[in-house]
Amino acid sequence: MQTQVFPIKGPVLIFPKVHGDDRGFFFESFKSSEYEKLGIPKIFLQDNHSKSGKNVLRGLHYQSPPHDQGKLVRVVRGSVLDVIVDIRKDSPTYGEHFSVKLTEKNHEIFWVPSGFLHGFITLEDNTEFLYKVTNEYSKESEGGVIFNDPTLNINWGIPYQDCILSEKDKVLPFFKDFKSPF
Repeated sequence: MQTQVFPIKGPVLIFPKVHGDDRGFFFESFKSSEYEKLGIPKIFLQDNHSKSGKNVLRGLHYQSPPHDQGKLVRVVRGSVLDVIVDIRKDSPTYGEHFSVKLTEKNHEIFWVPSGFLHGFITLEDNTEFLYKVTNEYSKESEGGVIFNDPTLNINWGIPYQDCILSEKDKVLPFFKDFKSPF
């Protein structure tokens, strides 16, 4: 298993060893003893699975303490541009973001620690996105920042007006009005 770390401390991109032949492929998508070496918790309390059409944007979301969530995310069908924003107040990279492309073909797995906004846009129809989280969902703890915030200036790869959002995600606050709980 190979990994990539980033200038923003905490997130890790995992390149699992994929064994393939004419029958298909096999890989270990989670192995607690290996992931623990990377600083990834070995206990996850909830698994989530979403399916979306092309250009569906989900985010930018977080869960505040004590219900904050680290996320281990991957795509099993289709592809996404996965985006995170550092919202740890004492971090030297507070407010910085980056993205990774996760696809059913590259099998990459992305660790997003607690203290980050998280969102993704689907790049294909029928994209299925799986994520393990370190805490159960709590409606009272959910929050977010609007996806097209001018301060963050995230390039989602398509014009903003072509992004398909939930009603909830359309009215999230701007980053300048956001008070981080981390």
